[in-house]
This record gives sequence, structure tokens and C-alpha cells, in this order.
Amino acid sequence: MRLIADGATPTSRLVLVKNLETDDGYVFEPASPLFLAAGDRIAFDDGRLVVVRAGGERLSSAGDWSTRCGPGSPRRRY
Repeated sequence: MRLIADGATPTSRLVLVKNLETDDGYVFEPASPLFLAAGDRIAFDDGRLVVVRAGGERLSSAGDWSTRCGPGSPRRRY
């Protein structure tokens, strides 16, 4: 599923997130899987994933960035 991490576009349904890949090949892997409810919005703020719940609550998710250097081979970004 394609998610738009602009902080304004809400998710259309319940989503389990194990990683988020950007259009330029970077991957954000949350420290633990994350459930997004319908209506949640996501964004990246200073390299961290921020989830804004439909009710306005803001959550920040710890995780690591990596790059994909070939099919299925993540490399940690330093």
C-alpha cells in the first residue's frame, strides 16, 4: 500500500507498518511494528516518524533509516 507521509493525507484504512520506503530508496524501519488507524496521518520530522491520530494526539516512533542496495538488501544509513 502506498502511504503519503505529508502530515496532511489521512490513511484510508487500518494499516500494519513494518517499514516505510521512500521514493528515493531510503527505508525507515520502526523499532516495533506500528498500527495506523483509518484517519491517522504520518510525516517525518527531523528524521523521526510522527503519527497524528484522528483525535489530534501526536506520537513519535523510534526506528532506523537504511538504504536498499539491491532487491531486499537494506543497508544502514549513518
